[in-house]
Amino acid sequence: MKRREFITLLGGAAAAWPLAARAQQPTKLPTIGFLGPNTPALDSRRVGAFVQRLRELGWTENRTVAIEYRWAEGRVEHLAEIVAELVRLKVNVIVTSGTPPVVAAKQATSVIPIVFAAVGDPIGTGLVASLARPGGNVTGLSIQATDLAGKRLELLREIVPGLRRLAIVANADASPAMLEMVEVQATARALGLEVATHEIRRPEDIAPALESLNGRAEALYVCNDPLVTTNRIRINTLALGMRLPTIYNVREFVEAGGLMSYGPNFLSVEDLDLQPEGTSSRFDLFLRALARPNNGRIDQHCHTRRSGH
Repeated sequence: MKRREFITLLGGAAAAWPLAARAQQPTKLPTIGFLGPNTPALDSRRVGAFVQRLRELGWTENRTVAIEYRWAEGRVEHLAEIVAELVRLKVNVIVTSGTPPVVAAKQATSVIPIVFAAVGDPIGTGLVASLARPGGNVTGLSIQATDLAGKRLELLREIVPGLRRLAIVANADASPAMLEMVEVQATARALGLEVATHEIRRPEDIAPALESLNGRAEALYVCNDPLVTTNRIRINTLALGMRLPTIYNVREFVEAGGLMSYGPNFLSVEDLDLQPEGTSSRFDLFLRALARPNNGRIDQHCHTRRSGH
């Protein structure tokens, strides 16, 4: 699914709101609850693209639609409280990204539609019954990060000829990150690499985990989740200080000084182009998904980007 299509889905859902919502509350605009797993600064471009696409679909923030922004800043422990607030505000739809925020939202409401921009393994984590028929009130875009593990290791071996010792860091509280760690570990061992895994749970765990690698690893693989993304500068600084070649999932790490990334490209020209092809079908799809969320199938992101210095 292209990113423009994802936002078109949300815009399509918004088209269903005025007759129902305004009839009951004439002075209240249809409201999107936007739950950002990272910080406003980190996600500023994605938010800009999101608001722009809504505007192109006829929905202008604070005029025809309201958006309640909330930010978890990589802290999983804040999610339940944030989602509870959005539910109390009676938003019409919750938009978020990443498995922990979606899980928190689903636990908080079975009524408000939940649209996610990216989830690593929606079936494996129990969020949906299947990609074709998710069931419940959840729909969105699936990203199988584990599918790209082999390619990332291939790139690391290009950067570090003769690589023998690999370290992997992942957030133990993020199930997709742990699934990715298992996949990377298996792939690395099949390639004959020695593997050391390190689990983190809080920002305070990052420095001790990376410092323990000094002299023990020749390269580092970081499994992505909001915790590590929010703390990307800290991770980059430590890795650079140890002269440890590191690969990431998203280009924000490279933009913050990291060595290399390979993963889904959410803001490519393809994702943001405004050609009408496919728009009407996606529009119709999410209109039905809002009324009957179990009909809103989940698509998989297929565009990747390699970034590096």
